[in-house]
Amino acid sequence: MIIAFCGHSEYERSPEDEAKVLNLLEERVKGKSVEFFLGEYGNFDDFAYNCAKKFKKAHPDTKLIFVTPYMYAKEYQKNRFDIILYPVLKNVPDRYAIPYRNKWMAEQADIVISYITHAYGGAYAMYKHARKKGKEIYNVALRDLC
Repeated sequence: MIIAFCGHSEYERSPEDEAKVLNLLEERVKGKSVEFFLGEYGNFDDFAYNCAKKFKKAHPDTKLIFVTPYMYAKEYQKNRFDIILYPVLKNVPDRYAIPYRNKWMAEQADIVISYITHAYGGAYAMYKHARKKGKEIYNVALRDLC
C-alpha cells in the first residue's frame, strides 16, 4: 500500500492532527505493507514525515520514501529515508519539477492524506489531481478523517 501526503506549507502541527493521522493509519493499514511517499519542502511535509516515522516505530516493515523532484538528494535526506526515489520526469524544467512530482505521487498512491484549507497552490493541485484519479483521500483539516 502506498500512502502519499500533500498539504500547505504554512501548516502548523498539532497533537490532535497527529493523533488523527496515526489513528487513520492504524485503521486503514491493518497489517498491510506500507510505503510512505513523502516530500521535503514545507511544514506539512515535516509533519507527514514525523507521523510516518512514528508509524514505522510500531510497524518496522514500513518504508519511508523521499520522492525527490530533482535528480539529486542531499546527504541529510539520505540519512532520514529508507529510499530516495526519483520518478522519471521527462524533460521537466526544475521550476516545474515539484508539481510534476506531486502529480506522479498522487497517481501512484492508494491513499492520499492531505491538509487542504484553500483552493490554490501546489498542495491543492495535487489534492485535485488525486480526486480526479479517484484516489482515497483524507483531509486532516476536517474535524473527522473517517
